[in-house]
Amino acid sequence: MLDSYLSTAGVVLPFLLKGFWETLKVSFVAIIAGSLLGFVIGVIRSYRIRGVHQLLGLYIHLLRGTPFLVQLYIFYFVLPSTGIELLHWDSATAAFVSLSVYTSCYVAEIVMGAIQSVPRGQTEGAMTLGLKPLQILWLVILPQAMRLIVQPMSGVYVMLIKSTAILSVVGITELTRQGEVFIITFPSKSLFIYGMIAAIYFIYCYPLLRLANWLEKRLAGGLQGASLH
Repeated sequence: MLDSYLSTAGVVLPFLLKGFWETLKVSFVAIIAGSLLGFVIGVIRSYRIRGVHQLLGLYIHLLRGTPFLVQLYIFYFVLPSTGIELLHWDSATAAFVSLSVYTSCYVAEIVMGAIQSVPRGQTEGAMTLGLKPLQILWLVILPQAMRLIVQPMSGVYVMLIKSTAILSVVGITELTRQGEVFIITFPSKSLFIYGMIAAIYFIYCYPLLRLANWLEKRLAGGLQGASLH
């Protein structure tokens, strides 16, 4: 029986790794783009500019209040049907854009909440020293907010990585899709193949969570050291 499982693994694993490479590419680019977009939105919302704050809030609540699958369908099927040439995306572009936008709404809320958690006195003290708003944000607010951002952001990234399993509906042969193809070929080994898929996802996600824990401790230690001086 062991030989049978080893034989199946030998056949399936190369294709799972090929699918994992697709998952890695899409998720990595979406993490970067979604984080940058979400960070900018979060910072802008933290200033509570009338009109802009509400508009960006609507953007966030619409994305958080609808399933990712529906958003993926809109980006891949609905927007191209508008006739706008710029929106005629292939499956890879639609997957990347939809994942990035979906990620940005969660990142924006995390960033805004972390910035607003910094005591108001920190900003007022920096203003009395003559610092400009961008200097206050960069030198005073963000260093304190970062330790509150790192841990929840890692959860968002893991959610994004797991969401890539849905991308097969638009033709992306990511990790889960590759596994499903071989489950049809080896139906008696379906549980074993799903176990291999789960193991690969775990190997990808677990170091990310550990890195977030390490960064959180490093940032907390750095802030404590700075406060002592």
